[in-house]
Amino acid sequence: MLEDLIKERLKKKDALEKLGLNVYPARVKRSHLVAHAVKDFAALSKKKTKVWLTGRLLGLRVQGGVAFADLADGSGAKIQIVLAKAKLPNFQALKDNLDIGDFVEVSGPLFKTKKGERSIEAKTLRVIVKSVRPLPSVWHGLSDIEERFRKRYLDLLLNADVKSKLQKRSQIVQDIRNSLTLEGFLEVETPSLQAIPGGAKARPFKTHHNALDVDFYLRIAPELYLKRLLIGGMERVFEIGKSFRNEGIDRDHNPEFTSLELYWAYQDYTGLMKFTQKLLKKFIPGKWSMVKFADIFKKHSGKDYKQVNASDLDEVFKKEVRPKIVEPTFVIDYPESLMALAKLHEKDRSLTESFQLIVNGVEIVKGFSELNDPVFQRDQMERQEKDFRAGDEESSRKDEDFLEALEYGMPPSAGLGIGIDRLVAIVTKAHAVKEIILFPTLRPK
Repeated sequence: MLEDLIKERLKKKDALEKLGLNVYPARVKRSHLVAHAVKDFAALSKKKTKVWLTGRLLGLRVQGGVAFADLADGSGAKIQIVLAKAKLPNFQALKDNLDIGDFVEVSGPLFKTKKGERSIEAKTLRVIVKSVRPLPSVWHGLSDIEERFRKRYLDLLLNADVKSKLQKRSQIVQDIRNSLTLEGFLEVETPSLQAIPGGAKARPFKTHHNALDVDFYLRIAPELYLKRLLIGGMERVFEIGKSFRNEGIDRDHNPEFTSLELYWAYQDYTGLMKFTQKLLKKFIPGKWSMVKFADIFKKHSGKDYKQVNASDLDEVFKKEVRPKIVEPTFVIDYPESLMALAKLHEKDRSLTESFQLIVNGVEIVKGFSELNDPVFQRDQMERQEKDFRAGDEESSRKDEDFLEALEYGMPPSAGLGIGIDRLVAIVTKAHAVKEIILFPTLRPK
C-alpha cells in the first residue's frame, strides 16, 4: 500500500517536471512568515497587499474548480490557501499533482472567506519540494512512542506539544547562559576526547585515535579541565555541553546528555546554593527547603547512614530516599565517600561541604566547595584508581596531569553541575528525558 502511494507521488513529480517545472528549486520568495501574515492580517487584507508565503501543505480539499489547502511554516501558524481555476493559470496541473506534505510558494492578497477563514488568494503557486512519501495520518499515543523518537522529524511536524517542549528547552538554556554572562562568568569549551576520564563516577565510552595510536575516552564530565582554568586565573567559568556515560537508559538517564558545569573562585557551597536558587527559581517555583543528608536518610530509609556499607550507601539513597523528595530541596553535607572531589566539612571531617538540589525525586543540581588540597586529592584519586584496578569500571582514575596542576595552587572555589535534560523535563512536565532530547539514544533497528 505504502509503495503504491510512493509510486503515485513519483508519477506526479514526473508530471510536474514534464511541464517544465523545477520541483526542487534552490531559491524561493517569501515576504512574510505565516505567523506575521496572520498577526497583521487586518492591515494587509485591507490594503490588498500581495504577500509571498512558503511552507508545507498539511491539508488539501478539492471542490470542482476550487481547491483549499492548509499552509504551515516554522513560525507555528497556519493559513488557508484558496486556489481558484478562474484565477490560477496552472490550476489543473496543481489540482492533479499536489499532495499533503508538499512544500509550496504562494503569492496573492489576504482575505476572509464567507465562513470567516483567514486565507490567501493564490495568484501564483508553485511546488518547491515534492514530497514523495506520505505523512502518517496518526502519530501519537504510547504504541508509537519509540517510533516517534526514531522519526523525530515527524514527531515535531505532527505534535505541536513536542515541538513546544523542545523550543522551551532552547529558551531555558539561553536564559541560563545570559544570566551567567551577566554575572561575569566566561563560557568556555573543554575537551570531549580525554586521555583519562574523570570528574564523576561512571563507565566511559572508549575510542581509538588512529594517527596518534592512542586510546581516548568520551568525557564523563568536564570538571577537571574547568578546574585547571581556575588554576590558570579564570575565576568564573562555565560550560554547557555534552557528556557521555556508558550506562543504562531510563526515565532520568540517556548515555549522551547535556550538562552545565560552573566553577567560581572565592566562593563556597553555601553561597553557591543561594546563587543556584537565584538562577533556577524562575523555572522551579514553590517553596525551597534545605535538609542534612543524615536527617533525610534516616527519615525515609529508617537507617543511620553510618551503619550502611559505604559501597551501598549511594544505591540505598537513590532507591529508598531520593524518590520521596518531591518539593525543591537542597540535601546538604553528604558523606565523604559519596563526594570524592569535595572539600571536607570544617566541623565534621567525615562529611563534605556539598549539596544536591532534588525535585520530584530527581537530582537536578550537584555542587560543593571544591577540594583543593593536592595531597588529600592525590590520596582520594589513588584510592579510586585502586578500586578501578580491582574491577570497578565506574571508579574515577588517577589523573597525574590534574594533580600536578593542583600542586601549583587552586583558589578556594565552589562548583556545580546542572543536568539540563532533567531540568527541562521537570519544567515541561515531560515523562522522561527522552521527551526533551531531540534525538535520544535508541537501539538500532
